[in-house]
Parts: sequence; structure tokens; C-alpha cells
Amino acid sequence: MTYEIGKLTHETLLGPLAVAEDALARLDERVARSEVGTGCAARADFFESVSSMWVGGEFVHLEDLVLHDAQMDIRAPSHELVIPHRIVRARRRVSRNDPGWAVSRSGIMVLAGVAEETSVESEPVDRGGEGGELDLVGDAAMSPELAEISVGELLIRDPDWDEGERIGGWSELVKNVERLPATLAAAALWDAWEHLEPLQRQHWLGQLLVSDFLRSRGKVRSHLLAFAVGLREVPRERRRASDRFVRLVAFLDAMGAAAAAGMKDIDRLTLAKRQLERKAAGKRTTSSIPVAIDLLLSRPIVSAHMIAKAAKITPRGALNLVSELGAREMTGRGRYRAWGIL
Repeated sequence: MTYEIGKLTHETLLGPLAVAEDALARLDERVARSEVGTGCAARADFFESVSSMWVGGEFVHLEDLVLHDAQMDIRAPSHELVIPHRIVRARRRVSRNDPGWAVSRSGIMVLAGVAEETSVESEPVDRGGEGGELDLVGDAAMSPELAEISVGELLIRDPDWDEGERIGGWSELVKNVERLPATLAAAALWDAWEHLEPLQRQHWLGQLLVSDFLRSRGKVRSHLLAFAVGLREVPRERRRASDRFVRLVAFLDAMGAAAAAGMKDIDRLTLAKRQLERKAAGKRTTSSIPVAIDLLLSRPIVSAHMIAKAAKITPRGALNLVSELGAREMTGRGRYRAWGIL
């Protein structure tokens, strides 16, 4: 299978292109300069994972994913969480590497699990505040049953589906779109990924590659764009239109929608941080409140046990902290108590 860039020019998409370029530039600057930029980027990993599954036709509860990531599932984790959690881990790994690493052929193969890379080690990643567990890139952090399911995704393959050739074709396009503005090039690469379907079992990886491509082109340097969050806002008939022009405009609009969502989250977190810090004013310098605030600003939801683990206090002490901060309770379908920032 091939994908032809052909006579694609940015002049034919000038309006949508300008809007997307401006939206991403403003988001990048805002995240880079914001006091809550780090928290916004961490939250985006979860929002993007859930949205990526939604775009692919699967529904995942955000709160289940957050608790699973913190290894504090309220019930035995199901196989439905394997893929969304892999997306979260993959985004963290890409963020740790240099911009453009994921877009390289070797990067794609490593992220897809069909090649090993010994030069990049797993690094500690906060999974619930200070003292979090290692964020293992592979399936070592899962139970044996879930790891077996996950590995099975790689083993059940169509022998006629030449992933190496398809990945090679897509990687060649990365070079061919260099002449285009970053956002249009990214839209073309996503369209090509949809058309070529390089991977049988990890189609979601394409959205991550688009985000890393934008980072490598300097369009969004501060973090990995939550591209699927934007795709979710674009009607399916536009994303799947037979006319490539319509699809490309849809993908440019998705980038704008992703940027808008990111800006709203920055505003939300900035306001929340000020309110929470006012509650913490006058407390002892050894207080665990700052730790709880940092956790609240970096996760869509937190449980008492997540706060207790991060602050190294008892669950009862964590509940007292939540009460002092006046955090909004977000009860998860009656099964547990959790708090968060909308």
C-alpha cells in the first residue's frame, strides 16, 4: 500500500491551517510558562488515552484508568485497561526521549513492541506523587494474566500484513512532508497512518506519533499534544470522508480543538491552584498539604489512598487533608470516594 502526497499545498488549506497553527502556538507558550504546565501535561496523558480509545470505538472509565495507573484498583483490573494504560505509558516514554524519537522507524518498532531498545532504560515516573512506582515500559507492571493478554496482541498477526514495509512507507512520508507547515504535515501523516494502517494491533500509536512529530518540528515543544482529545470533537463523517481535503481540514480542526481543550485545562488548574494554596496558607512548612495539592493538579482524580501514598501519611490523615483543602468530591459510580478538579 502507498500514500501519495501529490500536489498537496498549504495554499489550498490556508484558513484552517492558520487557525491550527495559531492555536497550537498559543497553547505551547501557555503550557511552557504556566505554573501548572507540568500538571496539565500529566493530566493530558489520561485524557488522551481515554479519547484515543473512544475514537477507536471503545469506552474506558477515566477514573478506572487513573486508579489502575496508581496500582490502586478498586477491583481486579480487566483486560480493557491494558491498552489505555499502555497508551499512558507510551506517552511518558516518548516524553522522556528527544523530540522526533518516536517518529523514527526504530522508535515506532520499539513502541509497537516488535523491537527492543537497550539504550533507553525505564525511568521512575510519578504514579501518585512522591515515592511512586516505576513506570515500566513493558508489561512487567501487570499481572501475569494481563501481560499474557497484552503480549497476545503482538503474537496474533496476519502473516500477509507486512508491518515492516508499511512502517517503512510511512517513515518515508515523514521526510516528504518536511516542506509543509508543521500542522499540515502532521495532518497528512495522520491521514497516511489511517490509510496505510502500518500496525495491526496498535493503531492508536499513530496519534502519539503525530504529537511527537509536532514536537520535533518545534510547534508544540512544551508537551505532547493530546491529539485524540481534539479528534473526539470532530464528527466521524468528516474524519472518514472520502475526500482527502475534507479529512485534512477535519484533522486541522482537531488540532485546534485539542489546543482549546488544553487552554481550558490550564485555566481550570490555575484557578484551582490559587484556591487550594489559599486554603494551605498559614499551615506548617512540614505540612503534607503541598504534596496533596501537587497530586490534585496532576491527576484527573485522586483517592485517599493515592494521597496517603504520595504524602506518606495514613488514609485517615489523607481524608483530613482533603477536608482542609475543600477539594470537590467525585464519587465513582458509588464504588469509592475520590476528589478532583473538573
